[in-house]
Amino acid sequence: MITPAKKRAALAAKVRGKHFTVVPGVYDMISARVADQTGFEALYMSGYGIAASHLGLPDAGLASFTDLVERARTISAGTRAPLIADGDTGFGGLLNVRHTVEGYEAAGVAAIQLEDQEFPKKCGHSHGRRVIATKEMVKKIEVAVASRCDLNFLIVARTDARSRLGLKEAIIRGRDYAAAGADLVFVESPESIDEFAEIGEALDVPLVANMVEGGFSPVLASSKLAELGFTLAIYPGTGFLSVSSVLKTTYAHLRQEGSSAGMPHQILSVREMHTLMDFESVWAFDKRWAEDDAWD
Repeated sequence: MITPAKKRAALAAKVRGKHFTVVPGVYDMISARVADQTGFEALYMSGYGIAASHLGLPDAGLASFTDLVERARTISAGTRAPLIADGDTGFGGLLNVRHTVEGYEAAGVAAIQLEDQEFPKKCGHSHGRRVIATKEMVKKIEVAVASRCDLNFLIVARTDARSRLGLKEAIIRGRDYAAAGADLVFVESPESIDEFAEIGEALDVPLVANMVEGGFSPVLASSKLAELGFTLAIYPGTGFLSVSSVLKTTYAHLRQEGSSAGMPHQILSVREMHTLMDFESVWAFDKRWAEDDAWD
């Protein structure tokens, strides 16, 4: 069994060694199982994905601590890879940050992402984001660091200052957040490859690059991000963007044709879905313990 402590230690070793890692976004247990079984070294729980899939709402500060921590607990318990989980702004003031960090660690999460937006926060690739004062976020990071029990439980500090205050301010904040104890720095939404390069050159700490299809930043090759000094490349929306596209096509075909026959794309068979969800273990259990006539 891979315990949460082992998962945290594995991720921490990669991050501290600046081992470049591609991390897919997951938002429910189907996406988490698919990503985990594909063999990724870590998973990223997207706050946008949870708000959309769990609540049917935009990523605008509407998902609560309970919404996110309970989904994180389920994903972490059901997968082998370490889970990096979006913790939004910490859901309030300093006491809330402590409660959030303690809750995420107890849920089996390997790393928590905290950001410096004002409440209510918004998606990092949407308009209208505002940030709190640097000293306020520094204090949040210090509280987060002091609140963890396992030193391998990583603190990811994200700044959304680029869009409103400029790249220079975002880099200054990144440096201050690292000094406050953050294990990784995440400068959100650089707008060009040159800006990614400037971040990598200015910040000699483990860095997160956010690859959002159709967002404010260019989607760069992993080799280029590694060359520029980044440690993690997260793809928070790739899964749910892909699934939503396929569902639109699937349901349109079903509505028009009145049948699932002749789909324009491949879909899993129910047998393949059984394998994904580990029905084999259920059948093995039933064969051992169920009444004999259940298998007639």
